[in-house]
Amino acid sequence: MKKLYILLGTVGGVGYIPFCPGTLGTLVGVTIYVIFSRFFPQTISYIIMLAVFLIGGIWISGKCNQYFEGDDNSSIVIDELVGFLITMFLVPFSLRFLLLGFILFRVIDITKPFKIGKIEKISGGWGIMGDDIAAGVLANLIIQALRTMLGW
Repeated sequence: MKKLYILLGTVGGVGYIPFCPGTLGTLVGVTIYVIFSRFFPQTISYIIMLAVFLIGGIWISGKCNQYFEGDDNSSIVIDELVGFLITMFLVPFSLRFLLLGFILFRVIDITKPFKIGKIEKISGGWGIMGDDIAAGVLANLIIQALRTMLGW
């Protein structure tokens, strides 16, 4: 089971790539979003898929954290994948929103404004996933506000 948890937590080993593992994990999220949006555009299926990734991500990242040294090892990237999927929740599919969502999520995840970084101090999977969940929610709210204000 240990190898399965690590395989899932590192998103198939993407987290082991030595440069920008968080960004690469987010790009896997982009790929999943693009594929899923093509076949199940913002339906109940998206909500179910997001819930599975969210709950599974909390569990898996908590297990991975036990196997890696230190808290929130950079190889664990399932949190970035889930954070991006949250960013794109109820956002119409378009290249504009895809790029905006990617950039907003990464900037917020890296800079951790509004004390989002304090969420990481929670132990286990909740701490690993929590800051990315918050970054995804904030990025989503910004996109929704821009859609409303600019009429997108």
